[in-house]
Amino acid sequence: MAPYPQKINMGKNKKRNKSKSNAKARASSSAPNPVAVDAPPATEAPVDETTTVTSTSDDTAAVVEKPKDAELAAAEVPASEVKTSTADSSDPAADSSTPAPDNSTPTPAPESYSFTHAKSFLSPAAYDLACKLQADNQGHLFSHWVEGSDDDKKTAMMDQLLKLHESYPLPDGLLSYTANARSLLAISKEGKNPLAGWVPSVPQGEVLEVGTPSYDAMEKSGLPLLASTGFVLVAGGLGERLGYGGIKVGLPTETCTETCYLQYYIETILAIQAKYGEKGRNLELAIMVSDDTHDKTVELLEDNAYFGMNKANLTLMKQEKVAAIASNEGAIAQDSSDLWSIDSKPHGHGDVHSLMHSKGVAQKWTDAGFTHVVFFQDTNGLGFHTLAASLGVSKTLGLVMNSLAIPRKAKQAVGAVCKLENKDTSEVRTINVEYNQLDPLLRDTVSKDGDVNDEKTGFSPYPGNINQLIFSLKEYNDNLKLTSGVMAEFVNPKYADSEKTVFKKPTRLECMMQDYPMVLKGDDAKKVGFTSVAADMCFSPVKNATSDGVAKQQSGTHPAVAFSGESDQYNAVAKIMRSIGCNLEDGEVKEFLGIKMPAGPKVVISPFVCPQPADYKAAFPSPGDVTISGKSVLIIEGKGSVVIKSLKLDGTLVIEADEAKGELVVDGLDVVNEGWTEKESKGDAPEWTKMRGYTMEKKETCTFGHNGLKGDFKEVEKEAEKKVEEPVKEAAKEPVKTDEIAKTEEVKVEGVEIGSGEATDCGCVVC
Repeated sequence: MAPYPQKINMGKNKKRNKSKSNAKARASSSAPNPVAVDAPPATEAPVDETTTVTSTSDDTAAVVEKPKDAELAAAEVPASEVKTSTADSSDPAADSSTPAPDNSTPTPAPESYSFTHAKSFLSPAAYDLACKLQADNQGHLFSHWVEGSDDDKKTAMMDQLLKLHESYPLPDGLLSYTANARSLLAISKEGKNPLAGWVPSVPQGEVLEVGTPSYDAMEKSGLPLLASTGFVLVAGGLGERLGYGGIKVGLPTETCTETCYLQYYIETILAIQAKYGEKGRNLELAIMVSDDTHDKTVELLEDNAYFGMNKANLTLMKQEKVAAIASNEGAIAQDSSDLWSIDSKPHGHGDVHSLMHSKGVAQKWTDAGFTHVVFFQDTNGLGFHTLAASLGVSKTLGLVMNSLAIPRKAKQAVGAVCKLENKDTSEVRTINVEYNQLDPLLRDTVSKDGDVNDEKTGFSPYPGNINQLIFSLKEYNDNLKLTSGVMAEFVNPKYADSEKTVFKKPTRLECMMQDYPMVLKGDDAKKVGFTSVAADMCFSPVKNATSDGVAKQQSGTHPAVAFSGESDQYNAVAKIMRSIGCNLEDGEVKEFLGIKMPAGPKVVISPFVCPQPADYKAAFPSPGDVTISGKSVLIIEGKGSVVIKSLKLDGTLVIEADEAKGELVVDGLDVVNEGWTEKESKGDAPEWTKMRGYTMEKKETCTFGHNGLKGDFKEVEKEAEKKVEEPVKEAAKEPVKTDEIAKTEEVKVEGVEIGSGEATDCGCVVC
């Protein structure tokens, strides 16, 4: 097994806190994971200028990818696949310090190498950094420099190093980074137990099930908080691993409407604003992007007019990379194919906290009266269903941080949310503990049985982390001021030898956003908890290539591919409808590209109609009178109010809401047609359909709106109106497809008059 990644607590911000004693206190209290380095306080990372943007739909996606070089076990939860760790704060190694060079005066170049000639073409800052790096045993970076040649390449190389230096959120930049790397790699080589001295227990939290009184109570408590909640989308990656060339947030969430993730997220936020917002305050969205995704995200937003969001309410925060490390001695890695280029890698999604601080977003939202902020992932279409209920849990339990979680089976490859208490220092932390560390930790401290399921629930008492986080904004902003949002780091090198002296390939330091509790102290550290809801209601990421998804499904875990993400999105809406009493049949299980998932019923409801599960009861006031077959497709689109009193659907029905025309009422609608079905995608199909293995074949569609009914259908006759002779009734029993206008008596759907002697050719009979 690869060594468990070690963590280090990065230094604090000297500008924000000039008290050395306070800085030391924070460093020591930031365990359990990190080994504290007595580094100077951090300065704000000079990242890319804040970009204000709006929303759009279509082909892009973005989120910070998990380290591609990490040998991580297959897990259902992407965020928790990245191994985190917890280090004993009493470890002697925690007191080791690496003195940082003094930045006040230029560092002279060592006698072994002269940079004198470089003064003529390097900027003073670049020249000084080159000297400091040579003094930091990074002379290999300059071994190919020859005086009088390649000055442009030398300049470009130093520009890259200077960017890496200035973007790293500690005062000595690359020098702090390499010092941290040496400390962490030394711990990794020794193979120390990062959880030694800590005893786990079940943290405070709530286990909820949609449709139950406890869920409804928490949702009711949280609904008013939606008006003062800000949203942060962690989106820094491309969809290449999925077989998609664009950004991941540009992927369609489903094939019925082809709404992309970014459009879905923005429209849900706007729907929450319209339904629950306060006059004079728009909801805010911040998106963390990367060099790979920044321009494509802007393009997607601009091409789609920001999907209706005010550009002033959308902020892009660009994450920079960090230098790769080639050895235990902290040697900065050069590109294997180009010695003039530095090998750099993502630092992890923990950078989102430092960006929230350096961009001033957290402060801006605090000043605007926001009370909470939710962090969510790029391709999890179920993330907003439980938002109000989770906010209710935060309010009820007084949490400063609340992790949305899912029930996990014992020993399941999913990180667990645990409360850890240090038996020597009495420190308390509620953090994510990886599954491969939880079982041995429990055996050593709690029970010889280790990680086992509870007999009553059938699940482990420790819920699974899915990396959707809710923070109380006041405390969050206060802590960012103290720490600059700098998270503890860890390293996960892959060794080529048993002595752990040679890397298979360069590694890098990483940080994770769920490790935020490690910067908390005092009472705040005790106000961290969880909200656990079944995964089919809140978590179905699209993160795996289809081939990987097949292997996962065959091993009994969720495939987490495009087909499963789409299927789960339909199922979550169906589950909410069933929870209030609607009658939805189970759909057929289909197989595409080796993935097997239920293919119906497909229900897509505009967030403007039902932004939260609590809104479904108003949309379906007589749920017992709503019946939908397993093969059906029901789409409710638009921004208006829709009330479905009674509906029988066996086919495809699109309901078009129009806010300008008032409430649309459906009462006594009976629809039968051939509907839509999946069809195997051909070679020339778009990438996003090839990922699924199918396209949507739209055979027959009935549309209902304020102007009546139209489309393809089969005639259906309601029993109560069969007042014709027996032979006619017998003939009417077998539905007959027709495209001709059917002659009927005047009929009326409440609020909508259909014809006066003529009905449209939609295939529906309105009773």
